[in-house]
Amino acid sequence: MQATAIAQPNIALIKYWGKRDLDHNLPAVGSISITLRDLFTRMHVAFDDALAADTLVVNDAPDTSMLPRLSACLDRVAGEARPRAHIASTCNFPIAAGLASSASSFAALTVAAAAALGRSLDAGELARLAGRTSGSSARSLFGGFVELANVGDDIEVTNICEADAWPMTVVIAITETGPKPVGSSEAMEISRRTSPFYASWVEQQADDLAMARTAIAARDFDALRTVAEHNCLKMHSIMWASRPSVVYWNAATLRCLETVRDLQADGVPVFFTIDAGPQVKAVCLPEGAARVEAALRATEGVRNIMTTGLGAGARLEADS
Repeated sequence: MQATAIAQPNIALIKYWGKRDLDHNLPAVGSISITLRDLFTRMHVAFDDALAADTLVVNDAPDTSMLPRLSACLDRVAGEARPRAHIASTCNFPIAAGLASSASSFAALTVAAAAALGRSLDAGELARLAGRTSGSSARSLFGGFVELANVGDDIEVTNICEADAWPMTVVIAITETGPKPVGSSEAMEISRRTSPFYASWVEQQADDLAMARTAIAARDFDALRTVAEHNCLKMHSIMWASRPSVVYWNAATLRCLETVRDLQADGVPVFFTIDAGPQVKAVCLPEGAARVEAALRATEGVRNIMTTGLGAGARLEADS
């Protein structure tokens, strides 16, 4: 009983921050994201009755840091009485650094585990299972532009625009390669409990979602830029005003924002977004990608540049 699946990370344009149900890992607000093409996590899962415990190898090295959450994900797919499993993960971008490695990891794991067990589940069912361990992973089951909505006591995830229907390029400025100091789940709960801006964030999210949805339907880049940057800055203001404050940015993060602002002033179709980490994602129309990449590469403190288009949702590898 084994299978291999691959999933891409997703970058939220209208962001998810905070949970309304910790036990079921349900988000406090809806979100809209784009699934990336050239960054990936590949997960191979092999269930084995002879194993006494789950094992994990990440990029060919034993790793236990994520194993409890990965095991919990397998329990949700297969039941707690399942055989133990060997999990082998390969990731081609920095892990736990604000680039949604957990989203791609749990999406790929859920698809692989279901296939290994012979469970026939559609993308929506797989998304709900993955989301119980990592809220953002539910979006990586789908490609292109994706919306996650709260529906009753669960979530619903849908594709709202295919990747090739409105091509985008995402230029990612890597400003730090190590793990972030506070995990997203912990930081969300700090914000929910202590930030004076958290209630307003929840109240205003429906308006941001509606504006983004309309902009995507109309292919209105300027409108999407306006609401995406606004939503990003609101999310980080919640973190900064928490007690203790959660600040993921570094000096290079701010320099990258200045670079994007300079590009916008020169008429380049680009906007920034930043998730729970210091990396800056510059989302642009393909015709502006070369200028955006060159400008960010020349920005002081940027350690690496990764450029990608939009891609597909999580899927089985051909040999599974």
